[in-house]
Amino acid sequence: MKKVYNVTPGEINDFLAEFDHEDTTVYGVPNGGLMLAAYLTEAEVVFTVEDADIILDDLIDSGVTMERYKAEWPDKQFKAMFDKRDGQADANFQGQWIVFPWERSHPNGEKTIEDNIVRILQYIGEKPERDGLVGTPDRVVRMYSEIFRGYDPAHRPKVTIFKNGADGLDYNQMITDEGSFHSHCEHHMVPFFGKYYFAYIPSRKGNILGLSKVARIVDYHAAKLQIQERLGHDIVEDLWKALCTGADEPLGMALMMRAEHLCKTMRGVKKKGQATTTTLKGVFLTEPKVKQEFLNSCKI
Repeated sequence: MKKVYNVTPGEINDFLAEFDHEDTTVYGVPNGGLMLAAYLTEAEVVFTVEDADIILDDLIDSGVTMERYKAEWPDKQFKAMFDKRDGQADANFQGQWIVFPWERSHPNGEKTIEDNIVRILQYIGEKPERDGLVGTPDRVVRMYSEIFRGYDPAHRPKVTIFKNGADGLDYNQMITDEGSFHSHCEHHMVPFFGKYYFAYIPSRKGNILGLSKVARIVDYHAAKLQIQERLGHDIVEDLWKALCTGADEPLGMALMMRAEHLCKTMRGVKKKGQATTTTLKGVFLTEPKVKQEFLNSCKI
């Protein structure tokens, strides 16, 4: 769950003081910018961009809204209280859920998110007040905190490693693991799920993975909005980096993932099937026989 930053009226007044003057006209971007504009005491709030000197918004997240206004009205100033883009002045607010006073119907800001779930239910034609849906917005918010925990670094599992040869055996043969996973498509926010097949060959002077940690790393990276190709890449890079800590690189690493994507099964073409992706490093990429041995071990 994101950390919540509660904006105070004092902070808002300090921000607005820069341009809250009688000779200034301000257009507030719906809805957050319009609410900020309501705090102005001297500047004139106008309801068309053409009549404004300044376009006001509450925050810049992706930057899409700002770019749209700048493209249409390049002569207007665009001001936002928070800028959450990478590398910007307010980068310390990245990863935080910013809650303004008018949104604060609950101390941690979650009631605001629940209100959005209610709106979605209304949009699809449901009645949020009916018995079966009472409490659903709260359940959805709590579920999101669980299934999207991969955005919170605090949930990242520690990868336990052991020195190869510490018990007298220098092992440099293939080690495999397999398991199930589930994630969510970033294009439609519906699940994709299936099995993974993992293998690596440690260096004699390198490290050995704690095998249960493979499954934990898979689950952690899967707990985000994803595409399957990037999911496989991130898992392998994370485990590879863990094995390289203070030691030689492993000889190779491989991951195959096979999953059914509900964005294909239940919408669009509505065809059942699975997508298979592989991520290969080291000898799994350069040695055909090693790659084939791995593929033969995958029960597909």
